[in-house]
Amino acid sequence: MKIPFDKDWFTALSDDTNEIDEQTLFLKTVQNSQYYEKLQFQAPFITPKELIAYWQLGTMRVVGVTGTNGKTTVTAAIYSILIDLGEHPALQGTRGFFAMNEQMEVKNMTTPSIFQTIYHMKLAQEKGCNYFIMEVSSHAIDQDRIEGIDFALKAHTNVTSDHLDYHKTVEEYRAVKSRFFADESPKLLNKDEIKYITYNPINAQSYGVEEAATFKVMAYSLNDGISAVIKHFAEEETFFSDMVGLFNLYNLTAAIASCQLLTKLPLSKICEAVEHFGGVGGRMEVVSKDPLVIVDFAHTDDGMYKVLDSMKDKDLVVVFGAGGNRDKGKRPRMGAVAGRFAKRIYVTSDNPRDEIPEAIIEEILQGLKGKEHVFGVLDRRLAIKMAIESLSGDEILLILGKGDETYQEIKGVKHPFDDREVVKELLPRAAK
Repeated sequence: MKIPFDKDWFTALSDDTNEIDEQTLFLKTVQNSQYYEKLQFQAPFITPKELIAYWQLGTMRVVGVTGTNGKTTVTAAIYSILIDLGEHPALQGTRGFFAMNEQMEVKNMTTPSIFQTIYHMKLAQEKGCNYFIMEVSSHAIDQDRIEGIDFALKAHTNVTSDHLDYHKTVEEYRAVKSRFFADESPKLLNKDEIKYITYNPINAQSYGVEEAATFKVMAYSLNDGISAVIKHFAEEETFFSDMVGLFNLYNLTAAIASCQLLTKLPLSKICEAVEHFGGVGGRMEVVSKDPLVIVDFAHTDDGMYKVLDSMKDKDLVVVFGAGGNRDKGKRPRMGAVAGRFAKRIYVTSDNPRDEIPEAIIEEILQGLKGKEHVFGVLDRRLAIKMAIESLSGDEILLILGKGDETYQEIKGVKHPFDDREVVKELLPRAAK
């Protein structure tokens, strides 16, 4: 990455050693320092912390949200609530980069390079933003892609099993997540999931549904959306949302607690703003109401469990697969979760990437041995079509794994494919 830059005699700034010249200053990071050390000459450089100071970004309050599931929804909810409260936030994450309700960049990595993040912070400040809300992935923590950033708040959703293709073991994955909460920064932790991480108790507060917490859900209903009572010390308020599922109750509680810790406003004002947040595309997104078809991004056994358990009293039909070149151990577990909740199951391709799609499906089916009404369908479009045509009565179709993705990745090629658009195309035909 190379951008115009005005400092001393330099006119450009880059984090690529191949782009260093007399007019280009080098941004030296933990990630690229190994390449810098190999240079034959010691070029001038600036560090991420020094760059943040030079651009005077320290007044912007940065909020980082990490967890296996919920990062996108929680950050989007914080962003939405802060806007309703009259604040000026920016948002960076899986869905892209936004500043004051304007999309500045389309979808990107969950947490991009530290250079790109700091540059986004600069653009946000120029837009008049006073908050920078960002998703923080385990990869970014492990690779120090958040170095130099002082967080006004660090929030934790949950930590289950994911990215074991990278982290190798659940213990290593949890240790990496725990590193994010090892300092004395203000932090908000999911009390019901806290046993899976370690953290520095200084400046730590919590939220929870089951366990006692700083922000405690005292009562809730998941019928026709979410209604809940949340208590924070002497304050007790009710909030409402059209979103569905117990996991979204956790997501909204995390967002409410975060906004209260950041703004110190009464819970009543924050809870009023919750109703205006409609959720995130591809996260429990209702694509059709009759029949009821929902698309969700859940792509781990824990994510699937949270989605399906939230609708366990309904007659469920499920379409899902698993991504290639990722943790293989979760595949049979995903099958077992689907088998626990669904009446009919269509196991299909997700993003097979460089793996053989039939082999991925077979590994998922290992968790469904002995289960009836299970179909292995290689073609994802056909699987969705079969599932739609099979619906009867009050059955609900859940299509899981890809959410708002608009492609299917096969052998290095991204082919256009959007579960939501496929449903819209097929429903009129399926009704004939």
